[in-house]
Amino acid sequence: MDINYKTIGKRIAARRRSLGLKQAQVEEMAGIGYKYLSNIERGISIPSIEVIMRLSKALETTPDVFLIGTDKDDALGNINMVIKNLTPKQLIIANSFLNWLAQSGECDTKKLSRSDEDIQND
Repeated sequence: MDINYKTIGKRIAARRRSLGLKQAQVEEMAGIGYKYLSNIERGISIPSIEVIMRLSKALETTPDVFLIGTDKDDALGNINMVIKNLTPKQLIIANSFLNWLAQSGECDTKKLSRSDEDIQND
């Protein structure tokens, strides 16, 4: 299995940008050297497992997002941002809802979204 470090770097850069962070901020948060993140993001430097873990923590995600990617990245990032602002009581409710949703299986998303026509008729 070939590892594409440019792809890993692009995933790290995309996550950093989605959080609105500058490279220097992430380097400080992750405790890595000046310009090292730039080299990782461009696929020039190969990060160690420890550095991947530090970047994951700094960018509030998991290492697998960088290493193998996932099409759930954006949705999980958005959910994470919403959850961070919830009160303890809201977190309990959100947890209960997510557990229910995970157990209920597939749902028809068409029924969940309202069309422009529905909104105009309100």
